[in-house]
Amino acid sequence: MKHEDSDREGNELIETKNKQILIDGEPQLIMCGEIHYYRLSPEEWQDRLDKLKSAGCNAVASYVPWLCHEPQEGAIELHGQTRPELDLAGFIDLCEKNDLYFFVRPGPFIMAEMKNEGIPHWVMDKHPDIVPVTWDGRQVLAKTLDYLAPGFLAETRKWFEAVMEVIAPRLYPNGGNIIGVQLDNEIGMLSWVSNSPDLTDVVLEDFTRWLKEQYDVGQLEQRYPFDLDNETVRSGAIRSPKENYAPSLHLDLGYYMRNRFARYVATLRGYAEEFGVKDVPFVVNIHGTGGGRALTYPIGISQLYESYTQAPGYISGSDIYFGDLTMGTFQDLYLINGFMDAVHNPDQPLTSVEFNCGDGNFGETHSGRYDPSAADFKIRMCIAQGNRMINYYLFTGGRNYRLDETFDDGNDRIAHTGERHGFAAPVSPEGELNYTFPRMARATRTMMAVADKLAVMEEEHDNVSFAFIPDYFMTESRYPESEQMREMYQNIEANRAPAAWENLARAMLLAGYRFGSVDIQNKPLDPKATPVLVLASALYLDRTVQQKLVDYMNVGGRIMLYGQVPNYDLEAKPCTILAEALGVKHKAVRSGDAHFALSVYGVGRAESRPEIRTHMAQEFDIQGAIEPFLRVYGSDEVCGFHTQVGDGEATVIATVYNCQIEFYKEMLESLGTKAALQHDCKFHGIFMTSTANKEGERFIHLLNLDGFDKTFSIYENGNELFNGRSIELQSKDGVMLPINMTIGDVKINYSTAEIQKSSGSTIEFRLTQSEDVISVTTDRDIDESDDYLIEQRRDQTLITSRKHAKVDDKLIISFR
Repeated sequence: MKHEDSDREGNELIETKNKQILIDGEPQLIMCGEIHYYRLSPEEWQDRLDKLKSAGCNAVASYVPWLCHEPQEGAIELHGQTRPELDLAGFIDLCEKNDLYFFVRPGPFIMAEMKNEGIPHWVMDKHPDIVPVTWDGRQVLAKTLDYLAPGFLAETRKWFEAVMEVIAPRLYPNGGNIIGVQLDNEIGMLSWVSNSPDLTDVVLEDFTRWLKEQYDVGQLEQRYPFDLDNETVRSGAIRSPKENYAPSLHLDLGYYMRNRFARYVATLRGYAEEFGVKDVPFVVNIHGTGGGRALTYPIGISQLYESYTQAPGYISGSDIYFGDLTMGTFQDLYLINGFMDAVHNPDQPLTSVEFNCGDGNFGETHSGRYDPSAADFKIRMCIAQGNRMINYYLFTGGRNYRLDETFDDGNDRIAHTGERHGFAAPVSPEGELNYTFPRMARATRTMMAVADKLAVMEEEHDNVSFAFIPDYFMTESRYPESEQMREMYQNIEANRAPAAWENLARAMLLAGYRFGSVDIQNKPLDPKATPVLVLASALYLDRTVQQKLVDYMNVGGRIMLYGQVPNYDLEAKPCTILAEALGVKHKAVRSGDAHFALSVYGVGRAESRPEIRTHMAQEFDIQGAIEPFLRVYGSDEVCGFHTQVGDGEATVIATVYNCQIEFYKEMLESLGTKAALQHDCKFHGIFMTSTANKEGERFIHLLNLDGFDKTFSIYENGNELFNGRSIELQSKDGVMLPINMTIGDVKINYSTAEIQKSSGSTIEFRLTQSEDVISVTTDRDIDESDDYLIEQRRDQTLITSRKHAKVDDKLIISFR
């Protein structure tokens, strides 16, 4: 924080502009840690804040649990009179005394392993109608509520009135330290994971109103062959849909839920503003990672992008629960950061508001053992891709106290994790540091040492983008008895992510491609902005999107399609707009199994490629001047081809082709896109990208995803970087190497060591090599030292370390 004491005047500004977070006009990088004050005694608060600051963080975050602060209706307590640990005001004020920003998350839902997801028991008891029913009239399996039910909103407004009385005067624009307010938590997640959409009478009435706004009478009668105005008929027909309209219902229900969630978020914002909370960002967090992967994460983006793009003043935040970042998962994180950015408005920055940082021991069984590199790698990738805020969740553990009122639920505590909570966090419930803390802290301090640079830098991209189609991930509500929907879902799920991410996207990153993403469903698709588009496609694709892709190619756009050429729209109706433009006709989708080793072989441009086994291949009849390059063994049918479309072209790989890096590199280069940044390590396993600001200052970001050291050279457009010096990247290590970087009045031309700290007279580096070299240009004299050798070369000074990084990785250079 910029202020020196709590007497700072108000009227300061917090803005999001050009994908940056600006505080008083200055771009900021926010590194935050989640500390649940209500799970710690006030005597422990300062200790945890000390540990947070020692890790390099400049902000604190916390949920505010409604369940704890109002266990009995009307008795809202936020100042610690009944329980000292509930002194929300005191905790926020203590954070300000420690010169820490605060990010507050007041719900009403907070999850956090709390009973009822943080909602007081009395709310459901008083309003039983807000507990949703779902498919076939069943009760929902999760502890969720009807967000827009009048009874729930009335109670939520009272809660917001009370909690905003504490928050409003402590907002940064009012002279306090609160810089952001989250609205609810993981909206729609509980319904998705349990496949139990809210279908209460209130919701169905609202859904009917919405349908009438979207369609005229004739269209509605065609889509829904039942009386929508008859409540009894409507309830049965929607909760137990027939096959002849199940696809239409699925699509409309998904669109409606996006709209419903957006209205809920706007309602919560209205309550917050009514009670004085203004001029700070309102945050909507996105759920979806699980099982160490992000294959389903875009479901959360699909559900919520309308919520945080509906008006200025919102930002989105990711939930990153990945565990280790490995060769098997690194492309997941890269892609979802790109997808989030693709749907953002131009001013919205990337943030992560639940960034898992512990050791994975969630069940207290010591089975989820993360590598120390886990948080470090994810921090580095997120920052390289433009994340401006990261909130470590959970930074410290704590305890779940027992509620005064008992419910005979097994322990009567506020949460269902037992007495101790957050035993996987870098700081244990008792305040001890676990083995993940030092590496996480080192990475955080590294980012903060150059925070002014990173707060404005953007990732440099090659001229290729990965397509994002929100409707491909609108699969959270599926009627379990519909065979038609099951068939469509299985096809979309198989083609939207796993194979394309694990083969094509991974190969692109390993080949050095730095790519963003574009929302081809909702935003313009222009060859000037997106010369080459990579598309993961299923047998089903919206007809409007199909037409947009054809129009894009007709005016010069180039597409690499991986998966299947669509034959239907998203209501399972025949739609071959894209196939016809490509000059092909779908024949069949061949599948391999345990008794049939389906294989494809190369012809033409892929003739030198070995035959590979696969589990899927789409076969085509081809027309016109199409160049086949993949065929199915045995049938010799075409399953991969290149063709011209108008002034553009398309390369189609309609099979699960494995991660042959050179194959994809050749195919992309034939479409006119070449990775500018390259390395010559034959073992791969290196993630590499670069960031830059308008002044031309840059970082080269490198991760060694493997457990062995690697030595290689880095080239840009064929020219060797770092003056031809090889880079030694240690096992499971990441580095952020500066190029053309000015620190004070010292220009670092290049460095094989990382900047760790700087002052007026010194720059501290983390050494990364057996012999690090730092090239600087400065008018100042450099103090001699036994730790390094100084050599003057024309307009630069070379400083060569005499230390081996594996022995002693700290180097301080003094200037005078």
